[in-house]
Amino acid sequence: MNDFDQSYLEFQAAQEARHSAEDWLAAFEAALVSRDAARIGTLFHSGCHWRDVLAFTWHLTPLEGRENVAARLAAEQARTAAHGFHLPAGRKPPRRVKRLGIDSIEAIFEFKMAHGRGAGIIRLSPEDGSGGAMKAWLLSTTLEALDGHEEKIGANRPTGAAYSRNFGGDNWADMRRKASAYEDREPTVLVIGGAQSGLSIAARLNQLDVDTLVVEKWPRIGDSWRKRYHSLALHNSIHLNHLPYMEFPPTWPKYIPKDMLGNWFEFYADAMEINCWTGTEFVGGTWDETAKVWTARLKRDDGTERIVRPRHLVFANGVSSYPTIPDLPGLEDFKGSVIHSEGFDSGAGWEGKNAFIVGTGSSANDIALDLHSHGVNTTLIQRGSTTVVSIDPSARLNEAIWDEGGPLEDCDLIVSSSTPPLIIEAYKAVTKRMTELDKEMIEGLKGIGFKYDIGEDETGHQMKYFRRGGGYNLDAGSSALMIKGELGLLQYDRIERFSADGALLKDGSTVPADLIVLATGYYPQMELVRRALGDEMVERIGPVWGIGPDGELSNMFKRTPQQGLWFIAGGLAQCRINSKYLALQIKAMELGKLGPL
Repeated sequence: MNDFDQSYLEFQAAQEARHSAEDWLAAFEAALVSRDAARIGTLFHSGCHWRDVLAFTWHLTPLEGRENVAARLAAEQARTAAHGFHLPAGRKPPRRVKRLGIDSIEAIFEFKMAHGRGAGIIRLSPEDGSGGAMKAWLLSTTLEALDGHEEKIGANRPTGAAYSRNFGGDNWADMRRKASAYEDREPTVLVIGGAQSGLSIAARLNQLDVDTLVVEKWPRIGDSWRKRYHSLALHNSIHLNHLPYMEFPPTWPKYIPKDMLGNWFEFYADAMEINCWTGTEFVGGTWDETAKVWTARLKRDDGTERIVRPRHLVFANGVSSYPTIPDLPGLEDFKGSVIHSEGFDSGAGWEGKNAFIVGTGSSANDIALDLHSHGVNTTLIQRGSTTVVSIDPSARLNEAIWDEGGPLEDCDLIVSSSTPPLIIEAYKAVTKRMTELDKEMIEGLKGIGFKYDIGEDETGHQMKYFRRGGGYNLDAGSSALMIKGELGLLQYDRIERFSADGALLKDGSTVPADLIVLATGYYPQMELVRRALGDEMVERIGPVWGIGPDGELSNMFKRTPQQGLWFIAGGLAQCRINSKYLALQIKAMELGKLGPL
């Protein structure tokens, strides 16, 4: 086949995909307008999936099964009044793809609603017994903008008239200083934490004209990354890790070093005109049910306190909170140095010494590599089984959607379209492929007695992250060193107790150590809530992070049982995607379009 024939076939396939998508959308709109659940159901596979993000349900709502999906769409249409479904220019065109082993036509569409504008994904394929008719096995619908309150970007950007050539008056810098001081007003939203979560939601809220203050306990924005161990770099690649509105420079490395990222966060906060108070710790708050505001206590580095009264409180300080220090028998007798991984910086100064690292997760293994590179005799102590995945090539499989190219917002829309059951199915398939790619490494680890697993339901490290925030290692080379014996491995169940000189084993021998690093993780975010807002609030809202009954993350990116209390956390891609939806909910509440749960 020559190039011309190949190009023609590709053109023909693209046209067929477009026609199929257009025909389905037209039929879907007509069925929606009729609000006839049976008619809507004829357009879907019996085992179809629908994930709605605020568009129809004002919630993050996953549904499965033709009858459930059709009935909910018909019921919500009376309020939503969705119409104008079309294939937009400038976005990924309809195309043939294989998702979860299903040959499908995948299309991005846009539509209008009574309260705003939406976008979504359909995946179409023939259903057995349907005579070849294309039906949807996946539908996603997502709120993109509220009418009259669109993000101030692109053609909708501000004019700058308030300060441009304002001779004799405040210039931009003057206005920024006054805006950040909050001397004459209260912030509408108080965001706790100035890393990727806090900056993402603050940037989104700024573009929706919601007055937002970010507080960060470190002296500088970005210090939460700068202050971490010396050799840290991101474990996933740059092309999926951008923050909202500003992509990283194309000259940057694939895996971003921590200090580079920290500096970018500081620059980003300034460029996005985010009001930030550094050296400021949120120490507690109470909710005024009558006034519908928080009384939030902020402690400054100079010892002073400031009370602010926002209507919304956003916890944006990560999946984890305070370091977990386990009760290890005899550890108090150890004469060497004991530090938690949070306080570890570098192996410099420990050359020729002996070190234990309690833990076998990503941080533990990165610290082991750092110590080893400084000539430290390093042993990892394994307490429980661990999922191990090579950063490249295996972990890169999770970046497949972004690898396909196209606008970042289109890739994000595709990634956020799947329901929890489809995510589980996808992770199982990816994990199976990962174990094939990492077969030699896995066999080598098992050969030295390393306790290895692929997750409780064979979903690998991905679902471990969502369920518990740990239990895995994205391997940067430590496994090969363990297998070769250059890094030691000691199973915790061989230890009787720690002693003054190291670890006393059950066989009576002692393994010497000068340094013990506790890479033992962190309390879940609920502990931070408990200390800041009290036990009653913890009981009221329930779990934060982890998988809820509907398969979605508990209390993340959405309204919680406590009015005005929100949570955002995760990697840069998660924060970029979900900050948009969180910001839209807060804006809708400020406009009176959305009430509390």
